[in-house]
Amino acid sequence: MATFSKFDCFVGDLGLEGHQLNTDTLMVYLTNAQPVVGNTVYNTPADIATKNGYTQRGKDVANTWSQAAGVGTLAIGADLVWTGSTVTDATGFGPFRWAVLFNEDNATDALIGWWTYPGGASITVMDTETFTFDMTTSLFTVT
Repeated sequence: MATFSKFDCFVGDLGLEGHQLNTDTLMVYLTNAQPVVGNTVYNTPADIATKNGYTQRGKDVANTWSQAAGVGTLAIGADLVWTGSTVTDATGFGPFRWAVLFNEDNATDALIGWWTYPGGASITVMDTETFTFDMTTSLFTVT
């Protein structure tokens, strides 16, 4: 299972009201450039190219935010699924190794966190293959 890591800017942005985690559109995009905690905005690290079943900026996670007994939880609506297609050639899309969460409704498209694909190798999704980003019911909690 991939482990979630947060970008440093996310902590500051929370305190400065940079995210409305219940109503803002949060997106996940794919990258083959290793994220670093100091990255702050969408496309740092670089999104992979729009191609054969993948569109830059990724997919909406259909997020909701809730709080109970002092614990906040960011939940998602469904797993994210990309299917490779042969639009221009037979190469599919990719390669990628990381999935990055960002806030599309934030004025700067602020980054939140990322997951590293386990196994240590990049992935390319070929024609008719499916890549499912199996997201648990909660992305993370704040305690």
